[in-house]
Amino acid sequence: MSKGKPIDIPIRIAPADTAIPGEEEASSCASGEPYALMVLGDSMLPEFEEGEIIVVEPEGLAKDGSYVVAWANEEYIFRQLVQHAEGWMLKPLNPLYPNIPIDNPKQAVKGVVIMKKKPGKRKEQKSYV
Repeated sequence: MSKGKPIDIPIRIAPADTAIPGEEEASSCASGEPYALMVLGDSMLPEFEEGEIIVVEPEGLAKDGSYVVAWANEEYIFRQLVQHAEGWMLKPLNPLYPNIPIDNPKQAVKGVVIMKKKPGKRKEQKSYV
């Protein structure tokens, strides 16, 4: 495998009774098992850099300010869950990206980020619980 080439790892980030696109390709992991994802892009800078690994708890408690993986606009997205006067939104930390309003965070949020780590850096990790 060449260095820097992404690895295709099937994941399941919705409860077992929720239909998701490409479900036949989803892994057989139990819906409550934590999983790891690599941050892609710059929408969550400066807190999360591209290439960092985040650990997601599918059954974690999402609250105002939590970093979450959510289903919005027909895709999975990594953002901060924020409550404001008009309701809830998925907020990127990088102001170059738009906020995404959501009606029901219980339906949109598929997991809560509990930790991040820089690959190859044993001591460089941060917990969010």
